[in-house]
Order: sequence, then structure tokens, then C-alpha cells
Amino acid sequence: MRKSFFGHTALVMSAAAGLLLTACGGGDDPGPTLPQLAPATGATLSSCAALASSFSFANTTIASAEVVPVGTLTWGGAAVAAHCLVKGEMFRRTSAMDGNSYAIMFEMRMPQAWNGRFFYQANGGSDGVVQTALGGGGSNPSPALTQGFAVISSDAGHQGQGNLAFGVDYEARLDYGYKAVAKLTPMAKALIKAGYGKTPDRSYFGGCSNGGRHTFVAMTRVPEEYDGYLAGAPGYRLPLAAIANQFGAKRYASVATDPADLSTGFTSVERAMVSAQVVAKCDALDGATDGIVQDVNACQAAFDFQRDVPTCTGARDGTCLSAAQKTAIAPIFSGATDALGNKFYASFPFDAGHNAADSSFWEFFVSTVIDPGATALIWSTPPADPATFNGTTFALTTPIDNMLAAVSATNVTYTESGLSLMQPVEPTKLDRLRNRGAKVMVYHGVSDPIFSVNDTTAWYEGLRANNAGDASNFARYYRVPGMSHCGFGPSTDQFDMLPALVDWVEKGQAPTSVTAQARGPGSALGANPDVPAGWSSNRTRPLCPYPQVARLRAGATDLDSASSFRCE
Repeated sequence: MRKSFFGHTALVMSAAAGLLLTACGGGDDPGPTLPQLAPATGATLSSCAALASSFSFANTTIASAEVVPVGTLTWGGAAVAAHCLVKGEMFRRTSAMDGNSYAIMFEMRMPQAWNGRFFYQANGGSDGVVQTALGGGGSNPSPALTQGFAVISSDAGHQGQGNLAFGVDYEARLDYGYKAVAKLTPMAKALIKAGYGKTPDRSYFGGCSNGGRHTFVAMTRVPEEYDGYLAGAPGYRLPLAAIANQFGAKRYASVATDPADLSTGFTSVERAMVSAQVVAKCDALDGATDGIVQDVNACQAAFDFQRDVPTCTGARDGTCLSAAQKTAIAPIFSGATDALGNKFYASFPFDAGHNAADSSFWEFFVSTVIDPGATALIWSTPPADPATFNGTTFALTTPIDNMLAAVSATNVTYTESGLSLMQPVEPTKLDRLRNRGAKVMVYHGVSDPIFSVNDTTAWYEGLRANNAGDASNFARYYRVPGMSHCGFGPSTDQFDMLPALVDWVEKGQAPTSVTAQARGPGSALGANPDVPAGWSSNRTRPLCPYPQVARLRAGATDLDSASSFRCE
């Protein structure tokens, strides 16, 4: 199984204007009064073909504009409505650093019947490819384009998924980190005005994984440009998460029975066994024995890795872990550290999805192929030589402290460090966004093996602390038990937060729980292979705003229905 580097695409949105709203805090308590943004109003596209010849914007070339008839694109088995597909590029240049040609390539899809909203689709991975501008994806049942948004997608300024050598060019680094968004946003809004006769009433921004990172960066760097932000599995400290993954690779290598295959250090059978032990200890803490660990915090207090996972007394056979394995693996869960024992990335919680369908990809492939390349070529100062670079050798032999120093370094050529250009600016201080009435929704799988849900929880706790202990009047955070990276895992991983975000931004209707559904056999969006056989194929659960937990209602017996649970 291959997935785009650092995850899927995801969804998000935007807004701006006046009135007042008393938003719900924490679930029931009223929070401070914030500006209420007015609803968007729709319009009809004037002419698609004319955009190719009539639209003009600085440093921008439109390559084509053509009508896409209804049904040419489908999503979840349903036809996508007719729209205009505009393709173009911005800031074409030849690099003086590596001699290669660079540009920010993009596509914009503009519905014939437009709802007045713009969606910036922040893509996953190392970018490098203009993904179809649907405005969402993965297990989202209705991406933004299908809801009537105009949607833009870009390659973030370099070409080729997996082409990490672009990091030699400093401007390409900056575009990937944050500049492409700043360059594309005003152009996209001008293109929308050219097509519909007005700029978007509301603008939204979102994505999952690296797309979630882009969203966090946009929240802090362009808070006036977007009205709604939807971030999934936000790798907002991506370089540190990548180094932590290489920290894990070194530890798996120390107990691998086959040095060429890190997964032999912690096999699929062993990961499933650990997950089963977690479920056995924690499943009932939320009042329902249903294979889902809803009370994440209580589970971390109840489960002890050394005590509750059997220790092998003989050969490894999948029913236990050796003492050496426990010594090697425990620090991955407790949080990666430098040579002095200082933790530089978050811990990972114990959950039900440690053997999700994508877990081996993230822990054993990405850690030795993609993460080392990104660390050494995109974020390090100076970058490694792409011609001689070997990812596996780098990951397994380079000291962690050397990696941390390199991504923090600058010189006369690379004047902004990899950490600085990739991370949001003071992400727990969102006053400008908050004060103008914009809203934030964030979700993260508890079983995510690459970006820790605990890291996102720490961000939200910091946001709460900077807002008198409660940020829920403008930002809400949802943990998804069992879910791996942007999907998969024994979880209800199909949900659509975009309508809830729109209603919050434009109507003042603060979201409470969001209903999520399992993707069993027959799912229009494809079956999730991790859905247990004993579940209903369309089991539902409420995703609760942190710190609330979904608990079984008194007297409820239907463990496949969200209505049997309440957030408390």
C-alpha cells in the first residue's frame, strides 16, 4: 500500500463580515462575544473559455480554461456537477542554485452554479503534484467542489511527488513552507471575481497531514484571508515529527531479525497483539465494550506497556514481546529524545489501531526513505548532496542531535531555518483570526503513527490557556479513536466537518458532536480494511469536541449507533 507522503488531501473553508454572535464554549457555557460573519451568496459563472484569454494577474500565466461536463468527475459514485477547470502557473523562474525550472502550478475548479465560497485545498505529502481540486478527499463523503465551492489546488512550487531535491533551491523551500499560499490566495480571489463578477464572500482553507500543517501555517501567517480553517492530523511540527520517526527507525533496527526489513522489529502480528492488550484494558472505560477506546486519557493512566504486554520467556511467536523489544519500543511511545534525554517530540498514546493497514508504511518505509530525504534535503542547512544521498543510511546512522541541529541552522544562503519555514508562527496565539470572527476545526486520529495526536492535544491545551482556559468559542478539536493517519484503523473514519464549519462561520451555529461512520464492505468511498468483522458495516459514533468523551447512554444497547452515546 502506498499513500502520498505525509498523508491525504483534506478539506477546509473561509469567511468575513459583521454582526454579533454569542458562541457556545466547551459545549454549554457561553463564551465571549465575537464578530459574526455574514453568509455567502451564490452566483453563476459568466464564461469559462474567456478566462483563458481575458484574465490577467501579475506573474501569472493561464494555460487553459475548459468546461468539465457533469459526471466527468465522480465522487462516492455520484456525478460532480458541471464546472470550469482553469489551469495555470505563477512565478516561473530558473534557479541559480540548481539550474532547474520552477513555478507554482495550479488548477482551479469553478462551478457553474457557485455558492459564493472559495476553498483552498492544502495537499499532503511533499506536494509536487497538482492534485484534483475537489476540496477534500480521503473518507470525506462530500468534498467542497460537490458542495458548490470554487476550489484551488497547487503543487506548492515544485514538480514531482517524492522529488525532495527541490530543497536545494531556497525559494522552492519557502514556497513549500508558506509562500505559495501567500502568492496563490490573491490570484485565486481575483480569478473568482473575473468568473463570477465578485470576490468570494467566504473563504475556507484545509487539508490533512501536510495539508493540516499548511492549514496551521495559514492560520498564523494569513489569518485575514480565510474565515474557516479545517485541519486534519496537522503535522504542524513536521520536521520534528520526521526526526522522531527516524528515532523510531533506529530503535526498530536494533531488534529487527532481518536488518533489511525494519518491520521484523515489531511485526504486524505483534502490533495487533499490543492493540488487543490495550483494548482489553481500556475498552470498557467509556461504558461500552465495543472495540473503541473513547476515553483516551483514562486509557493512558490504566495501561502499562511493561506490565500489560506479555514478555516472551522463549522465542518470539506473536503472543508476546521480548524484553529487548520492550526496551527498544517503549521510548517511541513515550516520546523521542535527544542524546541528553530531552524530549523533542510528543509521546504517542496507546490505542486500538497500532496495526492499521497503513501503519507499516509510515513506521518502516517513510522513516527510512522519505523522512530522511526531507530532513537532509529540504530542511537542513546546508542541504545534503542529492546525487550521493542515501536515505536509509542517513536515517540509521546519523545522530539525532545532528539532525536537530541541521534543521535549526541558517547560513548566508539559507537565511530561514527548516523549522522556521515549515512551522506556524505562535500557533497557540490566534487572536487576529479569533477577533475577526473566523473559526477553526481540527481532527486527529488517536492511532496516528506519524503525527502524534498528543502533539495536537498539547497545541489545543496551549490555545485554551491563552484564551482564559476556553478556546471553544472559535476553535474546536476532535480526537478520532482508533483512526490512523487521516483514515484507516478500527474506527469510524468517514465524516464531513465542512458543513459544520460553514454553519459556525456564517450562521453562528457552534458545532457540538460530529457524526462519523465506519466504511465497511459496500462503502461508496471504499471499504476500510481495518473495520472489525463484528461491527455493522456502517457503524456510527459521535466525534466529541475535546475534552469531552463519547460515553454510552444509560440503558442504551445498540453499539452500532451514534445515538447510543453522548459527549460528556
